[in-house]
Amino acid sequence: MEKADNKIRVQKIIADAGISSRRKAEELIERGAVTVNGKRIRLGDKADPYRDKITVAGREITLRKDAKKYYIMLHKPRGFITTMNDEGGRKCVAELVDDIPARLFPVGRLDRESEGMLLMTNDGDFANMISHPSTHFSKTYRVTVRPRITEEQLTKLTTGVVIEGRMSMPASIRVIKSEQDRTVLEIVLEEGRNRQIRKMCESIGLETARLKRIAIGPLKLGMLQPGKWRELKPDEMRSINAYQKKLRARNENNNN
Repeated sequence: MEKADNKIRVQKIIADAGISSRRKAEELIERGAVTVNGKRIRLGDKADPYRDKITVAGREITLRKDAKKYYIMLHKPRGFITTMNDEGGRKCVAELVDDIPARLFPVGRLDRESEGMLLMTNDGDFANMISHPSTHFSKTYRVTVRPRITEEQLTKLTTGVVIEGRMSMPASIRVIKSEQDRTVLEIVLEEGRNRQIRKMCESIGLETARLKRIAIGPLKLGMLQPGKWRELKPDEMRSINAYQKKLRARNENNNN
């Protein structure tokens, strides 16, 4: 009989195999797309990744103990969707990293018309650390809005606006350039709701003409060109871990 110690939650196994992030794996389980030894499972069920047969959407997954972990920074161009395949034939970010000998998945999202930094990995724990709502990893964007922003609108964006029935968290915003018919802003968010900046701007009568993510936590896009990728450097990985510890300490202090 198998020892219980050998079993871990199936969503973690899926993430560690590079199929998806842990949050996406949970969605797949809830949709009934995951089986263990031929039986559909429920969220929270466990399995032995090296002995049980685990399938996702009918495809068996394997977990290699010696598999290399990849941590990729991609400059996503406009016009690409943040997914690894698309039945409609749209351009996917998978095309931009197809020379990496591993199955990667995106950490978070950028919508089709947005551009800039997108992290990709096959490490589920890393993805969860950065993208889980409870961690509050900051994301920094360069945003061009039309028409020119007013002081009243700027105050509303900074303090929070209601989108889809819920108030957004306060944001850090500074004006980079102000012209007659447009304004360039730098916006720092600590939450990542779907198309959040576009919806925030729309709610106060502004059009988002361009949106580019230039940083995630301590990581900066720098001069990486659109469509190109690079692996994160050791010092960047250390900075992420240090940043995560700092956020955890801050969150614990706020809860006390």
